[in-house]
Amino acid sequence: MRNPVIPHPTRYIIAAACALILSGCASQKSQPTTQFDFGPAAPAQAPARGAPGPVVVTDVTGSSALDSERMFYRLSYADPLQARTYANSRWTASPLQLLTQRFKTRLAQSGARVLSETDAASGIPLLRIDVDDFVQDFGGVSQSTGVVAVRASVFQGHVLLDQRSFRQAVVAPSADAAGGARALAASTDAIAADIVAWLGTLAPLNTPNTPTTPTTARR
Repeated sequence: MRNPVIPHPTRYIIAAACALILSGCASQKSQPTTQFDFGPAAPAQAPARGAPGPVVVTDVTGSSALDSERMFYRLSYADPLQARTYANSRWTASPLQLLTQRFKTRLAQSGARVLSETDAASGIPLLRIDVDDFVQDFGGVSQSTGVVAVRASVFQGHVLLDQRSFRQAVVAPSADAAGGARALAASTDAIAADIVAWLGTLAPLNTPNTPTTPTTARR
């Protein structure tokens, strides 16, 4: 009769360690992902110069990093050149999509007639917005701001009428993804208000179908 094989205690230790590692990996994978957006657009204050005229608003453009749902933050106090992402927090849509929708909403709330590129009539100015920065920036361990910077250009036909840069940095209420989302939403709304006010200064150029008085040559 063969003697029974008694496993060495080391095998039990290794097996237990493997089980703990696997359970830890499983728990990390099962952690729920929290999704954020800009929230509902509260009624905006009427622009001081009145509503801008009809305008074609193109989709907001930016770097490829902003064309995904990842939430970026930057530790400027440690390494300002490294962009990091939250592991379990995401946007509900890409920042470029969220910015496009919020800017269109804010322009419509101001009284402007917002048109897309497909249904725009000829001669109506076109607004193009390029994103230069969109990040939660940590100046310290427990202090951060939602930084949004854009370049807005207005074209009529193929002619550039005006171009302006806008930047807003709102302090986050908490040093986490939720605080960053609130701060970035507030910065976006502040920039939208700045763009509406700026477009109001171009109101004479935003009036479609304005008859042009021909110049009569003097005899």
